[in-house]
Amino acid sequence: MIFTIRVTSGQEKILSEILVKKSRAERLGIYSIIHIDAVKGYLFVEAPEENTVVKLIQKVKHVKGFLRTPITLEEIKKLITITKQPALTIEVGDMVEMISGPFKGERARVTQHDDAKDEITVELLEVAVPIPVTVKGKMVRLFQKKGAMD
Repeated sequence: MIFTIRVTSGQEKILSEILVKKSRAERLGIYSIIHIDAVKGYLFVEAPEENTVVKLIQKVKHVKGFLRTPITLEEIKKLITITKQPALTIEVGDMVEMISGPFKGERARVTQHDDAKDEITVELLEVAVPIPVTVKGKMVRLFQKKGAMD
């Protein structure tokens, strides 16, 4: 059965790691703990019964409670498929525009792309000396593809 745990928004990843460690240390028999990036404030725990989840979340900071009604795997699949966004591939050589951070509004050329960390290294265009800056992928927006510049 899959139970939904309400947690403090923004603490989902940290709490999932804490709960995994606690379930292993106390040998609670938790099958899995799911954290979906786009679903803020909730974790999903697969456990044999409700009491196991109660033991898991006892005395854990940032856990606000849990929904006693288990949800189905199909409902989780819907959450995942709804939150999937079309993959926008930013490649080396593409032009991007910074949409947040200290360089907001600046345009830059991508020099490196790390998919695993979701980090992009760019060189700002309108500066006297090009300095490589590494930013998160969500801080940039594709401005122009490499082939479109020719």
